[in-house]
Amino acid sequence: MRIYNTLTRQKQEFVPIDKNEIKIYACGPTVYNYIHIGNARPLIIFDTLRRYMEYRGMNVKFVQNFTDVDDKMINRAREEKTTVKELGDRFIAEYFSDARALGVHAATIHPKATENIDAIIDVIKKLEDNGYAYNVDGDVYFAAKKFNEYGKLSKQPLEDLEAGARIEVGEKKRDPMDFALWKKQKEEDEPAWESPWGMGRPGWHIECSAMVNKYLGETIDIHAGGQDLIFPHHENEIAQSECANNKPFANYWMHNGYINVDNRKMSKSLGNFFTVRDVLKKYDGETVRFFMLSAHYRNPINFSDTLMEQAKSGLERIYTCIDNLEFLLKNSDLRPLSSEEEEYVNRLNVLKQKFIDAMDDDLNTADAISVVFDIVYASNTSLSAENKNAREAVEKTLELIREIGSVLGLFQKTNDRSLDAEVEALISERAEARNAKDWARADAIRDKLKEMNIELKDTPMGVKWSYKE
Repeated sequence: MRIYNTLTRQKQEFVPIDKNEIKIYACGPTVYNYIHIGNARPLIIFDTLRRYMEYRGMNVKFVQNFTDVDDKMINRAREEKTTVKELGDRFIAEYFSDARALGVHAATIHPKATENIDAIIDVIKKLEDNGYAYNVDGDVYFAAKKFNEYGKLSKQPLEDLEAGARIEVGEKKRDPMDFALWKKQKEEDEPAWESPWGMGRPGWHIECSAMVNKYLGETIDIHAGGQDLIFPHHENEIAQSECANNKPFANYWMHNGYINVDNRKMSKSLGNFFTVRDVLKKYDGETVRFFMLSAHYRNPINFSDTLMEQAKSGLERIYTCIDNLEFLLKNSDLRPLSSEEEEYVNRLNVLKQKFIDAMDDDLNTADAISVVFDIVYASNTSLSAENKNAREAVEKTLELIREIGSVLGLFQKTNDRSLDAEVEALISERAEARNAKDWARADAIRDKLKEMNIELKDTPMGVKWSYKE
């Protein structure tokens, strides 16, 4: 598998540190609100990365954190007259609800910053001992310029980074480039913990470094997140982690592209800010996931109703194929494959390899979904209700779509609802009317079933029915 490494700006063959356990860390949300569609993209992308690696036989330890203490959380808790902990617990539960709707599996470990204060303090003490951190009246800062490789991830010259840096009101750091590792408690309602520097709380960047170190080790295989995190968050993670441990922090860095709304940057001020919860009122989670995976993860993606409707239609086309295959399976033969069917099955094997090649090429889910449409086309042109198909040909088609879908987190729904006795009786009565050429009666029954949201399709192999909700 080849991965585009943000650190080297090129695709590289993925070589794990330990082939028996792949270590991946993905930055999770700050839990002061519902996750938005921009948050949804990395969740879906890196869940798919994990699924694919497991599909290829790798054992993956996947860690995704929750930032459950920071300035945004403190301010929101004050607005709602609640505690930071109550706020965090509430939105962590809401996160899992939205993640499930998007088909995102729970991580191996979901650590919270507030549950790892000791580990955070240990890393800060290391940095202090190594001469990279300094304490000013209870606020501890990282001395960025002491790390000679600062800027190596974002590929920005130090002078450019320095030009954009500033010292905020109340900060006592020595240099605008320096950033907070530990923040002194300023108000009584701020969450705070005892530390060698007095009561306070961790800065944002150090939380992730400490949790990576604790749960995955000093050097990990892949660190992942959105493109917006490259600087300063991931740049700062590298600096403090490598200065604390004197080892490389992560061998591969993966970042997904931005998401725009109607070709404009998503922002509350523009009125185009959507939470996942908002979107799920109009589209189901699988449609959102299908939409996200239909583009290469490194490319920017545009969210709009038009494109979501296209995604919905594409997903429905695949499910129509699955429904047809399930119908054909009930009426297929157990006979051996004919020569034409053998050729068709061989074509399926080629398409399966095409899917693997796409995913091996920097997780190209766009091309992987194109393979599914190739399977749909092959099925529609090679399998027919006009003549009975060999069961093996139908089974292998259905299995391949489901297999690819299990990796992408798609195409797993089944139409397992059965018809009640009244509907069964009406379908049988209609069949008898058709045999008797009583077309008026047959049409009347069809119309009655339609009023019950059941649509019929007559085929040479029998009647197909489906619910229309």
